[in-house]
Amino acid sequence: MAESTQGTDTPATTPINVPDKPALEGLEAALTQRWLAEGTYRFDPNTTREQVYSIDTPPPTASGSLHVGHMFSFTQTDVQARYMRMTGKNVFYPMGWDDNGLPTERRVQNYYGVRCDPAIPYNPDYQPPAQPAKNQRDFDVVSRQNFIELCEELAVEDEKVFENLFQTLGLSVDWNLTYRTIDDTSRAVSQRAFLANLAAGDAYMAEAPTLWDVTFRTAVAQAELEDREVPGAYYRYPFFTADGEKIFIETTRPELLAACAALVANPDDERYQPLFGKTVKSPLFDVELEVKAHPLAKADKGSGIAMVCTFGDLTDVTWWRELQLPTRAIVGRDGRILAETPEWITTDAGREAYAAIAGKTVFSAKEAVVELLTAADLLDGEPKKITHPVNFFEKGDKPLEVVTSRQWYIRNGGRDEDRRERLIGRGQDIDFHPSFMRSRYENWIAGLNGDWLVSRQRFFGVPIPVWYPLDAQGNPDYDNPVLPSDDLLPVDPAADAAPGYDESQRDQPNGFTGDADVLDTWATSSLTPQIVGGWSRDEDLFAKVFPFDLRPQGHDIIRTWLFSSVVRADALQDAAPWKHAAISGWILDPDRKKMSKSKGNVVVPTDVLNEYGSDAVRYWAASARLGADTAYEIAQMKIGRRLAIKLLNASKFVLNLGATENSVVSTDLSVLTNPGVGQPHAEKTPAWGPLTNPLDRALLAQLSDVVAQATKAFDNYDYARALQISESFFWQFTDDYVELIKDRAYGAAGEAEQASVLAALATTLDSLLRLFAPFLPFATEEVWGWWRAGSVHRAAWPAPLEIADGDTGMLGTVGLALSGIRKAKSEAKVKQRTEVLSATITAPEALVAQLQAGLGDLKAAANAQEISLITGEGELTVSDVELAPAEEPAQA
Repeated sequence: MAESTQGTDTPATTPINVPDKPALEGLEAALTQRWLAEGTYRFDPNTTREQVYSIDTPPPTASGSLHVGHMFSFTQTDVQARYMRMTGKNVFYPMGWDDNGLPTERRVQNYYGVRCDPAIPYNPDYQPPAQPAKNQRDFDVVSRQNFIELCEELAVEDEKVFENLFQTLGLSVDWNLTYRTIDDTSRAVSQRAFLANLAAGDAYMAEAPTLWDVTFRTAVAQAELEDREVPGAYYRYPFFTADGEKIFIETTRPELLAACAALVANPDDERYQPLFGKTVKSPLFDVELEVKAHPLAKADKGSGIAMVCTFGDLTDVTWWRELQLPTRAIVGRDGRILAETPEWITTDAGREAYAAIAGKTVFSAKEAVVELLTAADLLDGEPKKITHPVNFFEKGDKPLEVVTSRQWYIRNGGRDEDRRERLIGRGQDIDFHPSFMRSRYENWIAGLNGDWLVSRQRFFGVPIPVWYPLDAQGNPDYDNPVLPSDDLLPVDPAADAAPGYDESQRDQPNGFTGDADVLDTWATSSLTPQIVGGWSRDEDLFAKVFPFDLRPQGHDIIRTWLFSSVVRADALQDAAPWKHAAISGWILDPDRKKMSKSKGNVVVPTDVLNEYGSDAVRYWAASARLGADTAYEIAQMKIGRRLAIKLLNASKFVLNLGATENSVVSTDLSVLTNPGVGQPHAEKTPAWGPLTNPLDRALLAQLSDVVAQATKAFDNYDYARALQISESFFWQFTDDYVELIKDRAYGAAGEAEQASVLAALATTLDSLLRLFAPFLPFATEEVWGWWRAGSVHRAAWPAPLEIADGDTGMLGTVGLALSGIRKAKSEAKVKQRTEVLSATITAPEALVAQLQAGLGDLKAAANAQEISLITGEGELTVSDVELAPAEEPAQA
């Protein structure tokens, strides 16, 4: 818990130990080890829910390459975590690794030069080649278990690299609270949640049209789609009515002509109304089809009538479902046209035409169909070239196909209006930062066209915990699956025998078969609150952290991670999973384009960390507001580094003047006035005397405002505003106040004035270190150790000082006057220490009063004998600056 060490009346004095040459270099390694050894960021489980601030940290895909986006978003989370810890919260800040799924499989394949074949037996002595083959067809073919072992081996090594990066960056994570989305605990939780969904009717199996990636040979969910603009062409050819009339359609996918199940036009399209309910015959394949009406058909697109193939795209799926059309699939899971001629093609000519495309890729089949149409003089005109959006798997390289397959689904409101409205309501229970991001969540739900497909045809993932009994003919009974008891979790149906069976009965008549699929990565990642919070294993801990206080994440995965997490918490806990969602933006390159590996514009984070230091990189990241896409700017990092170095040097100056922790002013207002002996609070007046100087009181009054504004900004999750406010005050403190009070600080005005300025300096330094601690954890911890015990990161967040007679505008006014005099010296090309014989400052009455109160410090800093203050309208001006003549060099 945070300790409040700020300004006690009689604090124990820590010896001051300021280095001769303060530097940022080396701080990350030394302080990281100290924080780990001392448990600075350790969560205390002996707590109550009211004391806890829990963070559902996004588990990065450790199999991916490091990039600056990791530093950017994770720093933004960390500054909020550090702030909450300093306010007294017991911060639950875990770290996970999302190491199951396609990214890990792809990396393992390329790293080791292997590919998986589940039919190959396990080899316990297998070692991958020292160098992977250059061509994938030459990769080692290994068993499923060997492949999984390689995935786990490489994932652990990748996670060490990420952990080192995050520790170097200064993330205040409790490294005792780590998890992997593929470890035993995560697999058990994921399977337990799936079985709970199944028992409640929220999970189900169905044979249905499924988006399919032919490269990865796996089903793809709606949330994993992305549209990419690709070149194509419209091909125009006719279908034929019974009396020989030609009905022209235009399509970009002539290769699916053999899969056509109907023609469809808009019910209001008068051109085709006479055809509705009648049949036409397809060219080449001679299949009889009905002409249907549907409002999704667009009269102004192409010829206004379309062929419905099963399946060319998701619109075909809608038409197929709503018009109850037959299923006529011809594309296999390998992306090739099925070899066997379909039963609905019955004529010799049709079978001959199909033989010309059987076994071909969809690309080659398109060429073959176009050649057949051209040869039969059926192609009307030249193809019209276009560029159009096509569905891709977000990690895939080829357009998706739609195939019919048996898959597992979790209900997400895509087919259930009541559930849809309930999930929108869950989103309204969450405070989005920035607030407009909620609309992305709601818009995604509104656009759902089906339930969440969660089964994947991959190897490295959480196995679907289901077996199926086989009948006497060896056919699986999908309606009566065999399920594991809770104590058996996690299970692997591909390796473990079904309960009540032994391994010899696998894939035998009257035996069993295991479900070969794994759960979608998001099906496990959606349970991060349940995994790290202890759901179903440590209910006491879960009650202390759930609902979590914060979910930080990028805006691009609102549709996937955020929404799927809400779906699971709604079904499992009947609640929203968090109170707040902090949504970060993208990192853009200097040309304002998103940084991504595919674009080749990614920057490796270790390079900038080594060159500029962690505090500088954190400064850049924390300067960006939530939700804002931010340019990668080295210049901003240089500013952050300059700030951190200035903090070291300014702190050294203050402490070398004699400021100590005893000098720090507390919230006890007795030190802010000058009570005489016998008056109230006189016995509490420090031995060095009260804050006697109005400029010192003005500084602390301004500091109090800064603390209040920064606190409000942090409470609103606007950490960038808190940094801006604190930094602006810091530069005014160093550029104006420190320059103005040097004379008094060295004792030129007597002990009482010296004590007053030391109190102001110490109090301001104390608060600035706390204000900057979330942003610059290394520099602030280094300075804290020069004069204070413990860690600044366990110190209390500063509290505003109530200084009734402190003038918050005074320092700015006196500083402006000093700048005017120094400008006059610069223009006269003399040294700044040149004596000013006289000067005149004209300003409005209120500013003149401020200048009068600070006149002593102003004259000392300007080295001025006389400064005249004149009341006048307008802005403050400095004039009639008379400088002492330059000293002539001594004669030889």
